[in-house]
Amino acid sequence: MSEEEGMDDWAAAMAEQAEEESAQEDDANKSDDIDVAVAELDELSEDQPVTQAEKKKLDTILDIPVTISMEVGRSHISIRNLLQLNQGSVVELDRVAGEPLDVLVNGTLIAHGEVVVVNDKFGIRLTDVISQIERIKKLR
Repeated sequence: MSEEEGMDDWAAAMAEQAEEESAQEDDANKSDDIDVAVAELDELSEDQPVTQAEKKKLDTILDIPVTISMEVGRSHISIRNLLQLNQGSVVELDRVAGEPLDVLVNGTLIAHGEVVVVNDKFGIRLTDVISQIERIKKLR
């Protein structure tokens, strides 16, 4: 494939993406005409007792697997710089050495912690757990 054909494919892909984005914007504008009712939610407090029915509902979800990950830091780089990375390259992160790591469950921050080594395996000691009420507020 010549360089010119590659550019034609690129231009076609960009045109297709622009059409899809335009169609999505049109769909979003159409949905503005729909009446939406806001659901009223009860305020959560830590001193509310859990009823037997609520415990039963909770038991049904306790065995659902989730993904837990620890985030050391983040960095934004261009694709050009990404493609130039090789063995021995260093990527600067947005965290200072010694700063707590973020503990995420399915992408939601739930705690902060520090790295520990146990039996030659890495682990994390939780130093600050975000309360359930704070986590639920972040969902809103």
